Amino acid sequence: MLFTHVKRIVRTGFHNFIRNGFTSVASILVMTITLFVITSLVFIQASLSASLNNIESKVDITVYFIPGSLESDIQNVQSSIEKLPEVKEVIYTSQTEALADFKSKHANDYLTLQALDELNANPLGATLQIKAQDLSQYDSIAKYFSGTNNVLSSGALSIISKIDYNQNKAVINKLNSIINGANKLGLGISLILIFISVLITFNTMRLIIFMSRDEIAVMRLVGAGSKYIQGPFIVSGILVGFSASILTILLFFPVSIWLGNNMSSFLGINLFQYFKSNFFQLFIIMLSSGVLLGGISSALAAMRYLRK
Repeated sequence: MLFTHVKRIVRTGFHNFIRNGFTSVASILVMTITLFVITSLVFIQASLSASLNNIESKVDITVYFIPGSLESDIQNVQSSIEKLPEVKEVIYTSQTEALADFKSKHANDYLTLQALDELNANPLGATLQIKAQDLSQYDSIAKYFSGTNNVLSSGALSIISKIDYNQNKAVINKLNSIINGANKLGLGISLILIFISVLITFNTMRLIIFMSRDEIAVMRLVGAGSKYIQGPFIVSGILVGFSASILTILLFFPVSIWLGNNMSSFLGINLFQYFKSNFFQLFIIMLSSGVLLGGISSALAAMRYLRK
């Protein structure tokens, strides 16, 4: 019995969707625009995250040691830093490697190299490049080297020449605020678009329900329940959302190809490759968003009409 009722509701909803062709197409187009913009925000977030991750990978805290410091002392400092839960990676550069890197960077600067040769000694000290698990954790790592911190011994602190965190602090804080702001902005725009889509689809479904008022009146006369009357309209709304999702994914295919071929260097990510590698997740997001928007909007519209 239940299966028969469900079958009738689905069949009636499908017939309503086909019969109200123009209104259904209008609903599909409105929801397609909403889903297209929401999916565009996902692409923008991916592009922004790729760019920010690229910048983030270049941010670190560099600890400079006094030239001539014992390698064993430096390794003890490195070992203690690596134990910090905030630390993702520590890269050690010896005095010899630091000198070689310096000469490589100034290979065309003859005067600098000549002055360096006249010293007859290596003026550069070893360094440790510290990368945090998260941008917000750099401040905590920097405090580890403060004079009031008792974890590092005074002997270990005495071989440290300079820590460049203060120079990078403004950049780190700015980058962290950009990431947080971008996430909040994307969420806010998505919520606004979802609200607008629900509102428009709600009014469109009200129009469809109004056009079916005679049928609803007959169904009420023969004793049909509210859920049985609402069912076909909810099915129609789900079909609108499903159709809009399929249309959106089809539209994004050529768009992602064009963006991938022409805008990869600017966006910092090949969006076509991103689209292909995340196709299943994107399709599920669009499909579930479309079906939920269509179903909820139709249910609200039907409930409001039937209360009259």
